[in-house]
Amino acid sequence: MQKLTLGHDGPTASRIALGCMHLSRAWDATPLTNEERRNTQALLETALTHGINLFDHADIYARGKSERLFGEALRAAPELRRNMLLQSKCGIRFADDPPDTPQRYDFSFDHITASVDGILSRLGVDYIDILLLHRPDPLAQPEEVARAFDDLHAAGKVRHFGVSNHSAGQISLLQKHLRQPLVANQLELSLHHHHLISEGILVNQPDGNAAHAAGLLDFCRLHDIRVQAWAPLAGGRFAGDADDDPVTVLLRKLADAHGVAVEAILLAWLLRHPAGIQPIVGTTNPARLAASCAADTVELSREDWYALLTAARGVKVP
Repeated sequence: MQKLTLGHDGPTASRIALGCMHLSRAWDATPLTNEERRNTQALLETALTHGINLFDHADIYARGKSERLFGEALRAAPELRRNMLLQSKCGIRFADDPPDTPQRYDFSFDHITASVDGILSRLGVDYIDILLLHRPDPLAQPEEVARAFDDLHAAGKVRHFGVSNHSAGQISLLQKHLRQPLVANQLELSLHHHHLISEGILVNQPDGNAAHAAGLLDFCRLHDIRVQAWAPLAGGRFAGDADDDPVTVLLRKLADAHGVAVEAILLAWLLRHPAGIQPIVGTTNPARLAASCAADTVELSREDWYALLTAARGVKVP
């Protein structure tokens, strides 16, 4: 698989990454199952076989159980770590943790540093390659975030840093105080959730700025921040056989023409964008993951790319 660089001179990663949120789907205290363990192993083998080296986690996924499953797989085959970039996120706190507290965001020094210690313990590793701040915290003190990043970097626990779901202004405020460059911004982005891309053709149009994040893709490109796309397959929205949906019909037509699955065309649409978008594929089906990796071999024509955008928007470009 082709590679790309995160940030100006950050780590070299596969164009497509594996999102590990659903390694366990039980967001409760139930024990890990042998079926989850077997499927995690099969997913890792499929990902590595197809050239994926970036694995995306978050401390909250399945309340830590997805990281634990991944950690068990690594402990069974520790040599795999050499071929991996491990990325995780922190900053979201559940309601009632501790009791009688609301769901909230927390970029305090204590929470960020404690979260990383928990991530390292669950994964069974000494460091992670990338830490992302999961969702913007309105109460964040940038100086405090910077101190946490400095301590984690100096201790060798985190090598690179980034954000998720952040606007250009929020990133700029952080950058003013950080010593470390931000190498990635993970955002919801797909043919269905296309607003960050389509806003570029809606300047001075009545329905412009649908994403309420004007210029975010361009900002990330200007500052060498890799855009990572979460939910790039739109949660399976286009996986059916509907003959009355123009997007699905066109996707199937292009998939047949290129000899790949619909998943590959969906990802190829993102990969065709000059921002160098990196899809984070969250499937737990090894066959679907393998089918998705075929996107690395597909380059859509300008005409096909715009045909898909037009079908998704439901109207022609202005």
